[in-house]
Amino acid sequence: MKGFCPLASGSKGNAIYFGSDQTKILIDAGISARATKMKLQEIGVELEEIDAILITHDHHDHIAGIKTLAMKYGIPVMANHETAKGIIDAIGVCPKFKIFSTGETFEYMDLEIHPFTIQHDTLDPVAFTIKSKDKKFGFCADLGFATTLVRSHLRGCDYLYLEANHEPSMVHSSARPMVYKQRVLSRSGHLSNEAAAEVLLEVAHDGLKSVHLAHLSSECNTPEVALNVVHDRLDKAGVDLKLVISPQNTVSEPVWL
Repeated sequence: MKGFCPLASGSKGNAIYFGSDQTKILIDAGISARATKMKLQEIGVELEEIDAILITHDHHDHIAGIKTLAMKYGIPVMANHETAKGIIDAIGVCPKFKIFSTGETFEYMDLEIHPFTIQHDTLDPVAFTIKSKDKKFGFCADLGFATTLVRSHLRGCDYLYLEANHEPSMVHSSARPMVYKQRVLSRSGHLSNEAAAEVLLEVAHDGLKSVHLAHLSSECNTPEVALNVVHDRLDKAGVDLKLVISPQNTVSEPVWL
């Protein structure tokens, strides 16, 4: 299957399938191996076909399935050095790593992958752009603030997976502890609906075919709120984009090429 499909998106686990002519990878592995296998089968892909796992950072909701996927199924893990160390510390074993350097483009089979720095509360977190043939895909979540660097890398994408984690008013009114609220709203936390819309206003172009809004908070956001806030901001600026929600518990609407 050529294209991509978010399998799970949110604080309970994150994983995205990405496939090209020669390659099938996962971006993050934050759900169990069993759940990953079942969700892949829903889109017609077998777990045994996965060539590698590309990791953004070492938080549990992005690496929960790695131990089984890497050690039982022998799938190599692509990560930068600090994230690789974090994975080893978390799972207690050393998978077969392919180490990349943040900020340096590398090739994996027929994919051109560029990992770039984002602001989040862990060591050396990254987002990715992936080029496959004539298409550019952007995968950017788990960041508290979209820097100039982030925005520059997301320009020119044909498809985007972008965090729209929370609505600030819902964070403030939630029953979550103050330390949680401060973390989420900080520049190393998560991107709000409005912040996601601002990024889209800057990177939108005629060739941007669709945007998956990702990593929605289960308590401090809803699909309806996220869509309404982002749509409203785009509409006021005269920008028309197809927006798709990436849910936590079900497979997202895929982009097949």
